[in-house]
Amino acid sequence: MSEGYDLTADRLVLGTIGPAGNRLFLLQCRQGPMLLTLKIEKQQVAVVADLLARIVKGERRPGHLPEELPLEEPAEPVWAVGTIGVSYDDAEDRIVLVIEELVAEEEAGAIARLAISREQAAAFAIQATKLVESGRPPCPLCGSPLDPSGHECPRTNGHRPPAV
Repeated sequence: MSEGYDLTADRLVLGTIGPAGNRLFLLQCRQGPMLLTLKIEKQQVAVVADLLARIVKGERRPGHLPEELPLEEPAEPVWAVGTIGVSYDDAEDRIVLVIEELVAEEEAGAIARLAISREQAAAFAIQATKLVESGRPPCPLCGSPLDPSGHECPRTNGHRPPAV
């Protein structure tokens, strides 16, 4: 089993490495000297952004949003993200992300518990939405990313693929 983390974020950043269509999405959380970098999938980013936006919208208006910050170096992920849970801690006025490591079914993975402010959550949702939307457009039939070199859409059964 890998190490577990319980952090109250001073800084929460989402970033990418590589060109659209071949990007590596990274989630970074810093608490004091501790920096945690995790590999996260684009679809997970989109779902978390939506959940965070809904939670923030349901609570009182957040204060000043933190600036969009770049990834810190070294940007080497400790592990890949498996499942993500999101909740709101009313007593602490914090949104809590519970992130489990992606491991084989029979293995036990690490867990990261990240407590973030409503402001950090709102900024993350905005930044994540921008990053997801800046990628390749989705196929109107199957939702998979359209590739400029061609797209074999499973919904067309090998017939004329959608144009980019």
